[in-house]
Amino acid sequence: MNAAVSSSVTSPSLHVLTPLIVFMVIAVLLFGGALLVAYLISPKAPSRQKSMIYECGEIPVGTAWSMFNVRFYVIGLVFIVFDVETALLIPVASVYRTLVAEGQGLYVFIILISFMAVIIEGLAYLWKKGDLDWVKSYKK
Repeated sequence: MNAAVSSSVTSPSLHVLTPLIVFMVIAVLLFGGALLVAYLISPKAPSRQKSMIYECGEIPVGTAWSMFNVRFYVIGLVFIVFDVETALLIPVASVYRTLVAEGQGLYVFIILISFMAVIIEGLAYLWKKGDLDWVKSYKK
């Protein structure tokens, strides 16, 4: 009796996982098959022209190593920080009225103001340092 109960308990759990295992096997086979087909049918005739750097159809002039202004990355990272802040504030703002009705309005408001204060403090720090200027002067 005890063996029959334990086998019926383990059997449904494997039955539930079978579609997942089959899906994972099919995914791995499709991925590996796509790589194999791409390897088999891709042309393998290297030439000087094929190894040139592609610049939107233009013939490259000079070396591929060039100086690039790092400010672009700083501005991009600042944008991402503020974009994520917005993405985090929108869901809370959408349920704020419900939270006020449940009596948690002041708590959530304090948390939101604290979060925004940290973000604004970071913006003020970047602004004071001059990291938001596209051309930064290093003179004091």
